[in-house]
Amino acid sequence: MKDLKDMLKQAQDMQQSMSDMHVALENATIEGSSGAGMVKVTLDGKGSLKSVTIDPALFSSDEKEVVEDLIVAAHANAKSRVEAYAAEEMKKITGGIQLPPGMNLNI
Repeated sequence: MKDLKDMLKQAQDMQQSMSDMHVALENATIEGSSGAGMVKVTLDGKGSLKSVTIDPALFSSDEKEVVEDLIVAAHANAKSRVEAYAAEEMKKITGGIQLPPGMNLNI
């Protein structure tokens, strides 16, 4: 019976850790950039776009498509950093144990 109580306690602790991690992800700010830093985007730890910063030098050209492409690239860069950050946070909770494929914890 003690083993069952220990397992339940561990499950509760992991659930609390997951809840804490979700809060941490929501509060995290992760920046991605492109064009040698001329375009920067900031995402929260869940991948929601929070801000876009564009170097004023880009506005002096008629290269609208270049600016648009740089925004997309900066977002992709930030998104990959968000995924790496979330994976690292998950590793802290699981002790580095890989979860089975398809086990989505809605990060």
